[in-house]
Amino acid sequence: MLISLITVLSFIPLALAQVGVVNPLVQHCGPSNVVCVNRYAAVMPYHFFRPDSFNGTSIPFSATSVPNDTSFSLLNNSNFIVYDRERGLAILGANPTYEKVFNVSEAVHEAPVYVPGLNKLFLSQLAPPAGFLPQLVVDLNKEPPELSEFLSDPPVYAPNGGTFHKGLIYWGASGGNNSIGGTEQRAGIRTLDPHTNKTTTLLNNYFGWYFNTVDDLFVDSRGDVWFTDPDYSWFNALTDTAPQLRSQSYRFRPSTGQVWVIDDTLGQPNGIAISPEGRNIYISDTSSVDGVISSAYPHLHASHWNQTSAHTIYKYDLLDDAVSGEVALINKRPFYYSQEWVPDGLKVAQNGYVVTGAGKGVDVLDCSGSLVLRIQTDYVVQNFAWAGGNLTEFWLMGQGGISRVKWELKGQDLSKSYT
Repeated sequence: MLISLITVLSFIPLALAQVGVVNPLVQHCGPSNVVCVNRYAAVMPYHFFRPDSFNGTSIPFSATSVPNDTSFSLLNNSNFIVYDRERGLAILGANPTYEKVFNVSEAVHEAPVYVPGLNKLFLSQLAPPAGFLPQLVVDLNKEPPELSEFLSDPPVYAPNGGTFHKGLIYWGASGGNNSIGGTEQRAGIRTLDPHTNKTTTLLNNYFGWYFNTVDDLFVDSRGDVWFTDPDYSWFNALTDTAPQLRSQSYRFRPSTGQVWVIDDTLGQPNGIAISPEGRNIYISDTSSVDGVISSAYPHLHASHWNQTSAHTIYKYDLLDDAVSGEVALINKRPFYYSQEWVPDGLKVAQNGYVVTGAGKGVDVLDCSGSLVLRIQTDYVVQNFAWAGGNLTEFWLMGQGGISRVKWELKGQDLSKSYT
């Protein structure tokens, strides 16, 4: 009897013999440019396989081979991938749109800041190639929008993170050397008045040491600037000096010049963002992209990829003790392990959802770190910003493209202070 049963089972296709397979894995849902992944594809039919990413090549979830479910191929032809159907479709609304507005160079495009009074989006372009580059501005007063270059006075070298606060653009200047446009600049924090084009240096050292990169930042309600300082300017040849400081994150008070270390536990702290009510702070660790640090070997300006190292967003509670004056991050916990590449740009929407650029797209996460939906692009997304009168216009940018999404997810109004 046992031999007979084994013989019968041997003729049943393996995919059908599995119990609990999600079928179909993917299906059309909502508008035509949207697909839904059922049950997060928790049980796939064998034999499935997702190749490893390596160095500069990121193998996305959609590239997983699933020959026993042809529905999986729908992931490759959709602008929006929904994982939580109810909340994801609500975010997208009845008519979500994705449009690649500008084809740009393969240089990294970063530090987007929307200035509501001008209805313009300011951003930067970085290496490669290494060198002094102008910034970019998108004029949203015109349709189609217009992209142009501009230089501030004095110029800012390699802005890598940016935000808007009390009428000024705050930029994290990520690179430095002693001959930029005839002057010396070092990694630090600069402001730009978008109405006069004048810039001011707020910070350029930690007790005489150069900062490493100043990658990303935000400004809190009291005017303190929180920023991350990984090693990427060295790896990307945007600085002539090997890192002098540990990769860590800081809080800076422009009114007094004080700088505090807020976290030193991450390998390469990258994106940083605050929740709308100011209770939580998120910092991403992208140390899966790392490199060699040695001033003796300047030719090793390069980064490598280790898939099993951290590409993780961490969530912290913000302790702000009015009696003692202590401000600290507590209760660190892993929040999201990016399903593609690394969580680069990082911001929090008005409703508290966390948004991050991850490989060729953007992931939207709820407050527990659950993936709700993903925007897909044909280029690596470094950062993004909300724009427009109601802050539902969403601009993405990276290596090779600048795109616009129209949906129902609103950004925080940075023209107002945090509550």
